[in-house]
Amino acid sequence: MSEGKGPLRRVTRFAAAASASALLAATATACGQSFAEANRASHAGVGLAFDIGGRDDHSFNEAAARGTENARKKLGVNVKMLTAKNGETEADREQRLSSFAEAGYNPVIGVGFAYSRSIENVAKDFPETTFGVVDAVPQGKNVDAMVFAEHEGSYLAGVAAALKSKNHKVGFIGGVNNALIQKFQAGFEQGVRDTDPNTKVTSQYLYPNNDKGFNDPAAAKAKAGGMLDSGIDVIYSAAGQSGAGAIEAISKRKGAWAIGVDSDQYLQPGLAKYKDCILTSVVKNVDVAVFDLIKSVEDGKPLTGVHAYDMKKKGVTLATSGGFIKDIQPQIDAARQKIVEGKVKVKETP
Repeated sequence: MSEGKGPLRRVTRFAAAASASALLAATATACGQSFAEANRASHAGVGLAFDIGGRDDHSFNEAAARGTENARKKLGVNVKMLTAKNGETEADREQRLSSFAEAGYNPVIGVGFAYSRSIENVAKDFPETTFGVVDAVPQGKNVDAMVFAEHEGSYLAGVAAALKSKNHKVGFIGGVNNALIQKFQAGFEQGVRDTDPNTKVTSQYLYPNNDKGFNDPAAAKAKAGGMLDSGIDVIYSAAGQSGAGAIEAISKRKGAWAIGVDSDQYLQPGLAKYKDCILTSVVKNVDVAVFDLIKSVEDGKPLTGVHAYDMKKKGVTLATSGGFIKDIQPQIDAARQKIVEGKVKVKETP
């Protein structure tokens, strides 16, 4: 490393910038401007780094984008978004996050567990910037870790699948076989078993350890086709943008149902032609968590540490759009209440 470059120089430079920003904010406030307005004037806006699939994945990234759009409308913040690509390295992610921080964006948010290590590394270089990451818990005094009870929402999806399946055969498709997606699988399988022990669950993954599993609709379409051919008539996919391929395949089979993930996929414009087969969706309120972080920074009281959004806090819900689960809503509500009250403990591993 050459002299005068690297993290130390960046820290010094941004510490000075932060002091100048604080002075600007104080001066503006003294002139009658609110703290939020002054704080907003002192930084470039919000930097949002998407996982692969980008904003229009109809799922996870889209939910995060919705949170920033809410902040733009309600708080007046600027938003810049950048998207990851298949096969990225840790250095690629660190560069994306650093580019936001160097340009004065605050907070800087990474969408997805893939950003965990890179945020932990970059946050050290920019101590005056608040970083957020969804679905991971990296270390850092200036890091907000936003985690969700995916397994609890998936449990309700299992209840719905067991009650709606005519063939007593349901399936789960995961994008990548890792600890996070296993939470979806575990909750779904438990929900099915607790509702109807006679219903068989088949769980399969698109890739064992390649993030392309979240951006390969063709693979999910083929996987769903195989399940449908075997008599499975309800399929829950936790595979990011890949899930659109599964939904497409399911839409072509009369009587088959798809269960969406992360966003209410019945309402997604890009999936509108398939919506009549989308039974429900396990919604992770990533938009709420992202908005909470942005507002905290705007208010001058940035959130840091671990913030868990579980079913009790309505961090995960089951969508009712389309009215397809109206007939089984009492059973779903009863299962939800048992989870909230602690009478049912949902497993996080299969």
